Amino acid sequence: MRKLTTATLGCALSLTIAACGQREDLEPLAGSSLPPKAYGEESQPQSADLLEPETLAAPERSVELRRRSEEREDDPFDLPPE
Repeated sequence: MRKLTTATLGCALSLTIAACGQREDLEPLAGSSLPPKAYGEESQPQSADLLEPETLAAPERSVELRRRSEEREDDPFDLPPE
């Protein structure tokens, strides 16, 4: 019974600690700065700019999904094994 209570207490404590998230803007550590501006850029990026994923990191879907089954076209490269 004691092991069960200790495990339950440990699990509850870890969930409580994990739920404590930072709710304010991110700032660089003391004594450090953000990365330098890229070649050709006019200004140094802010922390919010660095957190946004680039288009290639999260592309939008450009292919329409099939809504119904359709017959496949004949594939000349789909050959039986030799």
